[in-house]
Amino acid sequence: MKNQYTFLDHTADVLFQATAKTIEELFRQAGLATFATMTDLETVGTTEKRKFTITANTIEYLLFDFLDELLMFKDSEILFFSDFKINIQKTEEEKFQLNAVCFGEPVTEGKHDRKLDVKAITLHLFEVKEVKDGWSCQVLLDI
Repeated sequence: MKNQYTFLDHTADVLFQATAKTIEELFRQAGLATFATMTDLETVGTTEKRKFTITANTIEYLLFDFLDELLMFKDSEILFFSDFKINIQKTEEEKFQLNAVCFGEPVTEGKHDRKLDVKAITLHLFEVKEVKDGWSCQVLLDI
């Protein structure tokens, strides 16, 4: 599937927008854009798998927490991810729950060209919205 994210001009950090027909695919595209900021995704294999579940009060905070969790794995285990399987459900408490399976591999010098290091996800300019043909988000990455 073709990537559905674009990078926008920003003076100091990295700003991207992503679109998708489903909310799950939007989260996948946001994850791909985050790691495409750091390396060429074509060089990242899928030998490692990480699973996690998170819950948030809003879909915006769910995306924020999802991307933040990906950066935690990048920093603590030195992993790059190149694909994601996402499932999002609404809980009985009217919260949003995400189950993610992330596929990637350890960062290897010589194999993975490092572009920029994403330090954090920011709430500045952050948005998630339902649009005519699906979903859209905008995310500012602190580098």
